[in-house]
Amino acid sequence: MNTPLLQAQNICVRLAGTEILHNVALSIAPGEIVTILGPNGSGKSTLLRALLGILALTHGEVRRAPGLRIGYVPQKLMIERTMPLSLRRFLSLPMRVSDAQAARALARVGLEGKGALQMAALSGGQMQRALLARALLAEPQLLILDEPTQGLDQPGEAAFYRLIEEVRAETGAAVLMVSHDLHVVMAASDRVICLNGHICCQGTPQVVSGAPEYRALFGLGTKGALALYRHDHDHEHAGPQDHNCSHDHHHHDHHDHKGAPHV
Repeated sequence: MNTPLLQAQNICVRLAGTEILHNVALSIAPGEIVTILGPNGSGKSTLLRALLGILALTHGEVRRAPGLRIGYVPQKLMIERTMPLSLRRFLSLPMRVSDAQAARALARVGLEGKGALQMAALSGGQMQRALLARALLAEPQLLILDEPTQGLDQPGEAAFYRLIEEVRAETGAAVLMVSHDLHVVMAASDRVICLNGHICCQGTPQVVSGAPEYRALFGLGTKGALALYRHDHDHEHAGPQDHNCSHDHHHHDHHDHKGAPHV
């Protein structure tokens, strides 16, 4: 059995006196793609920051494999439009990389020959690919992405997820990402974790999409691709053991989910 690259054991995080995460336990195995789904305010980005060591834990522990190399792709990067910063120069911040390394990274993400472009002039899709190229320069064993396709249209989302799958196949890197793109996530992920302050359910996309906890969180808000169930305000929290569900400490305030998912 492969030793996990990263393990979180019963982590809790409090911010300004409010418990954002409660007893979250998860592990990431080499080479797998794991996606975290959840409504707004469910603690998804907080969980990523805790796993990265950016946020202090109130309780619990995060263990990383010795020497683990992590590449991080944030939701977005704000660039002052008047700042002269080329894509090639961006790849050398904060650590300089050779022209050959930069060229390989840009080619890998579909930006071959684009190094002279100004960062402020990149489209949304190009910016996300640029951030991914920079993350790949570290030859990571684990890629962590925080809603990497936010703001992209559906073709852009699908193309980016295909790129992530190609990178995984080529490099063997594991991928942990937060996403709101339910219709794409189910095809791109080996494992899905539904988070709402705690882990509501997790498993393969097929198992999770059939879990009552998943349906309670997302209802019909799947842009049509997974609109198989109506939202049930009187759902039961108890679920099958293999869904790894725990609802002892949280009560959800569910709203009408007939529109887009609140993720």
